[in-house]
Amino acid sequence: MAKDEKERYNANSLVRGLEILKLFSEESPTLSLVEIAKELDVSRTVPFRLLYTLQTIGYLDQDEHTKRYSLTPKVLELGFAYLSTLKLPEIAQPYLEKLRDETGASCHLSILDGHEVVYVGSAPVRGVSAVNVNIGLRLPAHAIANGKVQLAYQPQEKLNQILFGSNLKPYTERTQTDYMDFQQELAMIRQKGYAITKGEFHHGIQSVAAPIFERTGKVMAALNVVATEATFNQDFIEKIAVPKVLEASEILSGFMGYHTKIN
Repeated sequence: MAKDEKERYNANSLVRGLEILKLFSEESPTLSLVEIAKELDVSRTVPFRLLYTLQTIGYLDQDEHTKRYSLTPKVLELGFAYLSTLKLPEIAQPYLEKLRDETGASCHLSILDGHEVVYVGSAPVRGVSAVNVNIGLRLPAHAIANGKVQLAYQPQEKLNQILFGSNLKPYTERTQTDYMDFQQELAMIRQKGYAITKGEFHHGIQSVAAPIFERTGKVMAALNVVATEATFNQDFIEKIAVPKVLEASEILSGFMGYHTKIN
């Protein structure tokens, strides 16, 4: 995209608003309208409406007496999700290892990126029946439990875009390829709070996954255990794997600031 074309797409008000927020610092915890206009090298009329908007949506506060502006704690939200994503693998690692030891299955942490999941944490088991992955591996979200459980909590518009990009490609005869059936399956996953897949990406491989939520209630990652059919029987999945995965995901969601609302 050419430079002049890029400039046409710039939202000047948004740019200015972010510039205003960046003016505040430890040395300048409060600023007046005149000071802000001077720093931006514009007339006072330019930042006035932006300051009012930032105040209305809660990012700025204005002292009634001095008329000076200051940041509110809400600005922390702008970087909270990103920072949480950065620290999540480190926080999750001991829980991945505990889950691996309790289930005897490899345990993974992954995030959704478009129509794929990216593995960002792992606690593998050793042995012939081990099902392990490398950090950074990408797999199709629609064919694996940790992908489905993250898709299940996406807004409908975003989900439509993701599914359109994936085309629900079949990997085994068990892979769900019908859009309507897949949407119904995601609705059921959301209702239950976890996903189970059996041989949908690789024959003989089963997985149980649960979502990890950030403070706002948005899904940010998934935790899953994966093993061969010989390791996971139905009784083990229902009585051990599902409860243990749900327990760990709830703890990690709590670390991210998310707490289940009790009515």
